Amino acid sequence: MAAQLVIHRFTVKDYHRMAEAGIFQEDDRVELLEGEIVEMPPIGPGHASGVNRLLNSFLSLQGERKAIVSIQNPIHLGGHSEPQPDVALLNPHPDFYSQSHPAPQDVLLVVEVMESSADYDREVKVPLYARFGIRETWLVDVDARLIEVYRNPTPQGYQLVQRFQPGQQVSPQAFPELPLAVDDILG
Repeated sequence: MAAQLVIHRFTVKDYHRMAEAGIFQEDDRVELLEGEIVEMPPIGPGHASGVNRLLNSFLSLQGERKAIVSIQNPIHLGGHSEPQPDVALLNPHPDFYSQSHPAPQDVLLVVEVMESSADYDREVKVPLYARFGIRETWLVDVDARLIEVYRNPTPQGYQLVQRFQPGQQVSPQAFPELPLAVDDILG
């Protein structure tokens, strides 16, 4: 008789307890996705540059109090996922989410900058964001020099996918008045 394998999926609560117990250090690059603790690759110069360029582009929204610009901070997606997108635009919140991490209804946009994680971001993170109703996701592909924009989430995935290349402009759906040059984001 063959032994039955039992797979344990960690909950967000388990994940936080592990951090409190010192299993993870503050600088460890891990995130909880669908119950699995995933180690993220080190941040390369192209990735860091992309995040910094996006931050610079989105700072006007924060200054005007239209959105909180969150960099590599957790978003709470149910009991088994707490990804840390490279950039997130969040609905303004008086306490800046000091009592809990933002939930899907708080998120206006998530952006993942891809330098070595393109397949993982497309195949795992984008579908996860869609299932939880994140209204818009961008993948900034440093190597391919393009931005993929995902909109209209459903449990089966995003219904609208667009690609933007150098020479074009892209705006967050929540802020159509903020056109961003793809060249400025990609460098």
